[in-house]
Amino acid sequence: MSLAPTVSVAHRTQRSSHSDLFCARTFSTTAMSTRSARIDAVVVPASRGAAALDGAASLATRLNAPLVALCSKQTTAHDVSARFARLPACRVLTIGVPDGYRHDLLPTRIVAQRFREASGNRKSDLSVKRNLGLLLARLQNWSKIIFVDDDVAESVGGRTPGIPTGTARRLASALDRHQIAGLGCRDFPDNSVVCHARRLAGMRQDVFVSGAALAVNCDDHPLPFFPDQYNEDWFFLSRRVAARDLAYVGDTTQAVFDPFASPDRARHEEFGDLLGKGLFALFAEQPDEMGYLNRLAAADTAYWSQFIETRRDTLSITAMALESAHDFGVHDVARMTAAINSLDAAGDQLSQFSPELCVDYLNAWAEDLIEWECATQSLYSGGGMGAALDLLELGAITAEAASTSTAL
Repeated sequence: MSLAPTVSVAHRTQRSSHSDLFCARTFSTTAMSTRSARIDAVVVPASRGAAALDGAASLATRLNAPLVALCSKQTTAHDVSARFARLPACRVLTIGVPDGYRHDLLPTRIVAQRFREASGNRKSDLSVKRNLGLLLARLQNWSKIIFVDDDVAESVGGRTPGIPTGTARRLASALDRHQIAGLGCRDFPDNSVVCHARRLAGMRQDVFVSGAALAVNCDDHPLPFFPDQYNEDWFFLSRRVAARDLAYVGDTTQAVFDPFASPDRARHEEFGDLLGKGLFALFAEQPDEMGYLNRLAAADTAYWSQFIETRRDTLSITAMALESAHDFGVHDVARMTAAINSLDAAGDQLSQFSPELCVDYLNAWAEDLIEWECATQSLYSGGGMGAALDLLELGAITAEAASTSTAL
């Protein structure tokens, strides 16, 4: 099948790195003005227990910014408030996010049942909580916010890796020139199951800027959103990536996990991994002056037919490399077997995707993005945090948090 004219047919496996899509690598230690380096809120989508917020609370205190904890699953608003109430320098706003929370402001097309099935009916509220952080920023007129996942700021063995103050201030300063600035997670790498398998097989595999440590300028720019999909951060970044306007400021750490613990993880990730890597590979080959929506439109059925085959080859080649290493006793047998099983699950899920499904998802994303940008561009409450929470139908701040949130 022929490809769109802007697409090369040379690649038979996916790209190991997309670092050429960064517009800038900003590691400067030059002194910054207090105003430029100011952060208005540290936002944490919390689900791993109140203790996992220790690093984020430390960062917020050092930045003299409120910690906004959007709580669900193992993390309750009450537990977070109780844990940090004894720290008077730490201003904490705790918000419980109910299971299955929906709101009219949140996008609807990309959560259609057919797209959920493509992700193996994956269940996650990470995107909802990040989008709530963006809505709160608009409603409270916050200019600069930092998203920090609780596995980035978790205290491990008495050590709180988190994000150093200087790095956070460089993120804030980069927002004077770029709408989004972020960090990569290299220790432990923030990668998909398939990318972890590639690394295990001895293949080259890079990381990209992660939503786990991301700064956003929420002033007057049209804001993107995080879709309920694996690689939701890649979609959020995609307009800026396409324009080579994403600032990469440095690296951070995240908690270690076993990517091969269950093959279902690979199954849940496959659709989002295919879409994200396919889009970014296409962006790299398109002319710089090409508009964002035109870039998306160029990812047509012909393109996805070719890229689905490229993805299938990637899975096959990675599995063969792992089996070869397994036969020669290079790696732990159990881990090698688990990685191969995960690749098999990814391949099974991939076999369910059609080029038309990929095009339909991008169309839904583009339509939802336009509506979201218009709705959030004029979104201001003017009535304080209580009014903002009422608008979002999230109820009141918990009693413990209320006593520390008057300055929010």
